[in-house]
Amino acid sequence: MPDRVTERIEETPFGEALSERYLAYALSTITARSLPDVRDGLKPVHRRLLYAMHELRLDPTAGFKKCARVVGDVIGKFHPHGDVAVYDALVRLAQDFAARYPLVEGQGNFGNIDGDNAAAMRYTEARLTAIAELLLRGIEEDAVDFRPTYDGEDREPIVLPAAFPNLLANGASGIAVGMASAIPPHNAAEICAAAIHLIQHPKASSEDLLAFVKGPDFPTGGVLAEDPVAIAAAYETGRGSFRLRAAWSVERGRHGTWQIVVTEIPYQVPKARLVEQIAALLAERKLPLLADVRDESAETVRLVLEPRARTIEPEMLMETLFRATALESRLSLNMNVLDGGRTPRVMSLKEVIRAWLDHRHEVLVRRSRHRLAAIERRLEILAGYLAIFLDLDAVIRIIREEDHPTPRLMERFSLTEVQAEAILNMRLRSLRRLEEMQIREEHAKLTREKREITTLLKDESRRWTRLAAEIEEVRARFATSPRRTAISSAPAEIAVTTEALVEREAITVILSEKGWIRAVKGSVAEPGELRFKEGDRLKRLVPCETTDRLCLFATNGRAYTLKAADVPRGRGDGQPVRLLAELGNADDVVALFLAREGTRFLLASRSGRGFIARAEDLLAEKRTGRQVLNLRPNDEAGFAAPVEGDHVAALGTNRRLLVFPLEEVPELARGSGVILQRYRDGELATLKTFPLSEGLTWRTGTRHRTDTDLSPWLGSRGQTGHAARPGTLE
Repeated sequence: MPDRVTERIEETPFGEALSERYLAYALSTITARSLPDVRDGLKPVHRRLLYAMHELRLDPTAGFKKCARVVGDVIGKFHPHGDVAVYDALVRLAQDFAARYPLVEGQGNFGNIDGDNAAAMRYTEARLTAIAELLLRGIEEDAVDFRPTYDGEDREPIVLPAAFPNLLANGASGIAVGMASAIPPHNAAEICAAAIHLIQHPKASSEDLLAFVKGPDFPTGGVLAEDPVAIAAAYETGRGSFRLRAAWSVERGRHGTWQIVVTEIPYQVPKARLVEQIAALLAERKLPLLADVRDESAETVRLVLEPRARTIEPEMLMETLFRATALESRLSLNMNVLDGGRTPRVMSLKEVIRAWLDHRHEVLVRRSRHRLAAIERRLEILAGYLAIFLDLDAVIRIIREEDHPTPRLMERFSLTEVQAEAILNMRLRSLRRLEEMQIREEHAKLTREKREITTLLKDESRRWTRLAAEIEEVRARFATSPRRTAISSAPAEIAVTTEALVEREAITVILSEKGWIRAVKGSVAEPGELRFKEGDRLKRLVPCETTDRLCLFATNGRAYTLKAADVPRGRGDGQPVRLLAELGNADDVVALFLAREGTRFLLASRSGRGFIARAEDLLAEKRTGRQVLNLRPNDEAGFAAPVEGDHVAALGTNRRLLVFPLEEVPELARGSGVILQRYRDGELATLKTFPLSEGLTWRTGTRHRTDTDLSPWLGSRGQTGHAARPGTLE
């Protein structure tokens, strides 16, 4: 190795070198790959695709060219990355089910809504759409800045002029390092109307603009089922999510039969995979209300869903499908974009539209100055033509006789060098056919245009008026394109029940100490006569009906929901409860009870922390259950006592009893709770709620004693309590 290289070696800590290089990579990913620019709504690869197609003259009126040619130009000149990634970006710009307003017109197989891929780039052809022309309009008129390409052999635009509000109209999504962007598509006419309103009312808020922008407008339609307050909050902060549902209707048949027809599915959900998902859940018997699904789609979507019985309500059937399948999906809103200074930040709806308007204003100024300079150059040349018009013979003589005619013409007719060169570059035929009237008409016309542009550049209000007129032209152009996504309020909660399919009858659910569960018909008269496996015994009897739902509370603090109809029935030992609920090997059952609406339960851990929870907050649709009681290390849930009365009795293993008002315990949906009783040593042994007027009952052997005077143990929540009587608290 040459000495001049080895002498420059510097020792750097590995962590410092790694962090420096990773930071450079992260910044490159954020600014040059993943996040869209707020001004034109494009990532670099999309911008380079459109510009390369513009360079290839692939205008809407021109013929198509092979996509392989386009991809080759993009890779070779502007975007040194893989051809597959570039072609995928090109295909997405051409898919009318992926882009609300396609920027590329494709010819050939560009994929479909079923999720099939496009044909290879050697088979497909493409050209720009009229909307892409709007994005590129003025790019030859110094409307935007250019920079050298990666190899320095060419130039590329930093941003497009963007006469079309592409960021909101087509949306964008990307994942960078430490940040992401997710912007759904919107209706272009609504965006333009909001932009015009913002020009006329600069102090308008994002909420004011929602009078025009109703919400996302997806190319595949669907129903936006979201609360207006949540939509307003999302656009105000730039972050949120939207619930999108499939559009469906009921088709009635003979003899009271009916079927549901889905005509629009959520955005970015492949139809074939959706049908496969529904069919798989149907085969696994996880959709008890559905009998069959058929795909009868042709050019439009048509999914037919048949109910298992005519007595089922269509709304209830669709609710089960919305909960279990991709017929309902959540789409994020995260307007994290690069602003005009190439800085990533989350913007509100107003800030996004304001940034686009400011960009359009800058483009208008730059194009006006470019046009003004061109007019001034032309006026200078026309003035030269007028100067020589009356003495063309002298001009011809100078050209024929002089070795250096330029200075001679300048001297003879008082011309500038630009004027003299323009005259010398004219063809002789054109020189002879110069007509004074035509020259003067063009001169006068350009003079008027120059005056108008000069006035425009001096008057900002006039520029905004011009800009509003341009945006109004775009709005009128898309006003005939109606909104595809319907707007609906947040759907009302529909209780999904299988009563239409399950025969309602009384049963008793039996749970053993070792976790075996079964059900018997009717009630159990003598629990002592029940038989269990050797070494096992009864833990809990729950009288209920087959249509009820049971709540299983475990030592891990999770609540699991069991359908009474799913509990195995018969004379055997039943089956392990872990087959119905995903309990860990170290977890055990604390309580099993009916989860009826309006009932409440006091949940507590062994360490003496707890809170009151409603039965509705304990229900979960998944086998994994719901985490309700948050536990600290080395702690476990120990109690789920039904709330009955006005006081709480807490007895520790240290035989100290504390009685305190129930109103001191908060009601929560989830949490670690509050301290019910403190312990220097020991833990919570017994917990119950009761009416203070009825007192507490103690059992010692076969004797029972009821204390109605509990003043020795009365206190406030969180105290240690006082020594309890001997015996067991019932």
